[in-house]
Amino acid sequence: MGLRSADQYKESLRDGRTVYFRGQRVHDVTTHPVIGLAVEHACIDYRMAEDPQYRPLAVVKNGDTEYSRYYHLPRNSDDLRKRSELIAASTREGATLVVLIKEIGTDALLALHIVGERLAAAGKPEYRERIHNYYRYCRDNDLAIAVAQTDVKGDRSLGPTAQAHPDYYVHVVDQRPDGIVVRGAKVHTSVSTNTNEVIVLPTRAMRPEDRAYAVGFALPINTPGLKLIASPHGGTPKDPFEHPISARHKMMETLTVFDDVFVPTERIFLNGEIEFAGLLALTFVRYHRFTAVSYKLPLLELLVGAGAAIAEANGISRAAHVRDKLTQLAAYHTTVRGLIEQAASSCTIEDGLAVPNTLLTNVAKFHFAHNYHEAVQIVQDLAGGILVTGPAVEDLTSELTRDYVLKYLGGANGFDAEKRLRLLNLISDLTASDFGGYQEVLAVHAEGGFEAEKLQAYREYDFKSVAAYARKLAGI
Repeated sequence: MGLRSADQYKESLRDGRTVYFRGQRVHDVTTHPVIGLAVEHACIDYRMAEDPQYRPLAVVKNGDTEYSRYYHLPRNSDDLRKRSELIAASTREGATLVVLIKEIGTDALLALHIVGERLAAAGKPEYRERIHNYYRYCRDNDLAIAVAQTDVKGDRSLGPTAQAHPDYYVHVVDQRPDGIVVRGAKVHTSVSTNTNEVIVLPTRAMRPEDRAYAVGFALPINTPGLKLIASPHGGTPKDPFEHPISARHKMMETLTVFDDVFVPTERIFLNGEIEFAGLLALTFVRYHRFTAVSYKLPLLELLVGAGAAIAEANGISRAAHVRDKLTQLAAYHTTVRGLIEQAASSCTIEDGLAVPNTLLTNVAKFHFAHNYHEAVQIVQDLAGGILVTGPAVEDLTSELTRDYVLKYLGGANGFDAEKRLRLLNLISDLTASDFGGYQEVLAVHAEGGFEAEKLQAYREYDFKSVAAYARKLAGI
């Protein structure tokens, strides 16, 4: 099929999938008042491939074949840099909200390629063949793919088989000659309401008794028994003047239920090989945290830009404490950007694929997450309390109130009341709305929390060499 248009992508979503929103079945996600926003947001990836400004970055040409760069297998640091640039560019087009309909799915495909090679080396080449076939199918049909990794888990102190009931982790309940049947649920499944496929990965390393839970596979979203319960967060109608980002851009997350779902053999990528479950989970994370930091860059750009612009509008740009705050924001953005660029430059080659530097990627993600709330605080401080006390859009159009708003809410440096309110509303949407709260929670939890990032950084750092250097200088 090759590259698809945005309209072709939309049409592919009308496939009878089982999606629920606030307890009601959604019969067409493209026309739903909330999920439809997410569909339109996801079209960014398809439109960029047709846009002359972005096409050289978004599309890879291999002979007579063209396909999305997301599906390009990275062989070197330049491939990783271009992948990062495309992720950042699409997020910038999405007004700081990542598109993710190809980014996350191809992160999983890259991880599967590496683990498939390891499985083949261990005497199971059939998995490698299935992975390669599935990759080509998704690439050649320009599909949108979600990833379901995080199990609902139940009691976090217990493993899969020790839970109160066995379905807190997705597991195999029946082995058939032509496939398997799985049951359970995953949470935080981003973009699943409006993708074509979902790749399911293990969430952790498994023990011998957890063999049924060491499972990885892929399914079309409209597979019988696959049910998506969509989160309503941020789903209230919004005015574009008051909410310039979230009124136009949306991403959905779901509780993803596998209600005795059949998976055909050709779509099974792991089935009981407990020694590879943790490897697959971590290899996916190595790519996905690189994606995560790449898509955070436009968000940091906007925090710096909004802070500088509102300081100018409020007439405080020359104050020493304001310069200090803006310098903090600039350093924050620059540090994260430098770390992710270096993570690409110092990649390793594993089983033929370039893998971003794991230490630098995790340090970048931790630095972003650890400092995000302070950056929000700085921008809110520069803006002032009017972020949450200002007038409504109707007050600018009503004859009863318009003149007062225009008279009293002007700023410095040529910022009339309407311009100043537009800037304040942008900052409010970014930092003080349900969308702002969404971004703050994502900073803490998305792509792994603080402790996961610190643990991975600890594992990757070469403590032995630096300890040896210290002992040498100490004369030991």
